[in-house]
Amino acid sequence: MATNTTHGDASAAPQDITAQALAAALGDGGGLALLDVRDHGVYARGHLFLASSAPYWRLELDIDRLVPRRSARVVLVDGGEGLATDAARKLQRLGYDNVSVLHDGIHGWEQAGFPLFTGTNVPGKAFGEVLEHELGTPHIDADELKRKLDAGDRIVVVDSRTPEEFADFSLPGAHSLPGAELVYRIGEVAPDPNTLIVVNCAGRTRSIVGAQTLINAGVPNRVVSLKDGTMAWLMNGDTLRHGHVAPAPEPSGDSLATARQRAHAMAQRAGVNALDAGELAELFADTTQTVYRFDVRDREEYQAGHLPGWRWAPGGQLVQATDEYAATRGAHLVLADWDGVRALTTAAWLAQLGGFTVHVHPVAQAPVLETGAERVTVLNAYDHATRWVAPTQLQHWLEQGGVAVLNIDNSVAHAQRHVRGAQFVAPSALIAHVQRQRALDPAVHVVLVSEDGQLARSAAHELIERGLDGVSPLLGGTQAWIRAGLPTDAGRASILTQDDDTWYGPYVFLDLEERNRKFNTYLDWELGLVAQLAGEPRVDINLNGSIAAR
Repeated sequence: MATNTTHGDASAAPQDITAQALAAALGDGGGLALLDVRDHGVYARGHLFLASSAPYWRLELDIDRLVPRRSARVVLVDGGEGLATDAARKLQRLGYDNVSVLHDGIHGWEQAGFPLFTGTNVPGKAFGEVLEHELGTPHIDADELKRKLDAGDRIVVVDSRTPEEFADFSLPGAHSLPGAELVYRIGEVAPDPNTLIVVNCAGRTRSIVGAQTLINAGVPNRVVSLKDGTMAWLMNGDTLRHGHVAPAPEPSGDSLATARQRAHAMAQRAGVNALDAGELAELFADTTQTVYRFDVRDREEYQAGHLPGWRWAPGGQLVQATDEYAATRGAHLVLADWDGVRALTTAAWLAQLGGFTVHVHPVAQAPVLETGAERVTVLNAYDHATRWVAPTQLQHWLEQGGVAVLNIDNSVAHAQRHVRGAQFVAPSALIAHVQRQRALDPAVHVVLVSEDGQLARSAAHELIERGLDGVSPLLGGTQAWIRAGLPTDAGRASILTQDDDTWYGPYVFLDLEERNRKFNTYLDWELGLVAQLAGEPRVDINLNGSIAAR
């Protein structure tokens, strides 16, 4: 992880932009990054369709990946409380010189007659619903699938979520085939064209997109999505496997050749073009364009060797959560793999999702490779020295008293496991909470905790900038604390704020009745997205590269 301190002119007040002007700018063909700077949980309660979540307190950690070009047009959105103006000044300090603020925030957008959307990854999830609505992507109900499996019918179930999600829970007998792996590996798990292929995920989107991927690829099998995914399976009274790992085999020979033919046909229909090394260099050299570079293979392949500077984005996730990876609409997305399948199939979907110019960069053998995890650039808006506290030192302070430990990262993760003695405070409530603590005890030392320490470091600098001294981040965060074998606790009793910090998915609820209610609410929300798109001023979905269900 690299850090970088950049200070621009933060004295100039950011310009306002009206809702009508923003709607026009989103369709004018130029690049524009639309960022909602409220806490993620607040964002999920209502936001603009094309807005990426970029919480104010995480800007220094996330902005380089979301908006890599400092001269890109950036429009910031808040709830009208002035947070976007603060964020604009911070971005100006970080070198962004074309930043505007949506006048009156989300309220100004609504007053102009434009809709707000709840939930997360809305463009990708709406895309899945449009696929099923427009193309008639076939599905199978959970109870019918269970009957067929019990009867021993010729069925292969493939799970299109990430390997980590699959290991958490999966359908009995399912294979792990994340979205970009479907065309690449399906011949290894379903070589018989008479086998029914069922694609599932936790809800709807990746089931639908996964099934339609195989249909678009022209596999001879009958392909269906599992209607409402593992949510429906659980509400049907059935159980899931936990801790299972079942990756599909690597294709080779005729199987790989067939997968390549299918992927090329998909990309060609969607209008995806390939860039050679010279064309890629020319695109990078154009300083007026934002370019995102993604390696869409699996984690192990990426870490074993990838093109220098290329980010990792597994293909299925890149389609569902494009707003988390590439915030600049109108940018160029360049995808690479080594097999001639996964980048093409992912690019075909991104081209139909719309809003970007999509390319692939075929890689045979690169002379120079980077290894290991993706390198992340963390920016610094302020010049304050970081006064880290080591885990053992914090443990000593906790034993002696006079220290307040505040976890600010994620309340869901906090409930699962946290530093013993820590309380959770949403970042947006942090200043007020520390001020109250100081009023009660001016001598108390505040230690901030996040997963790896980086968010805590950034927040500590922000508090110091606002005159609140005596604040330090925990070195290495919760991860280092656990590695050191120091005591931890679990549970929600120490969470001092509500669910502003993050979106609570329905699977986090342990009471079955409450969980099933959340399941139904979530599924109804997904099903309602197509109708809600009717009021959205900018929808770029184009399904010309897809094939209606047989």
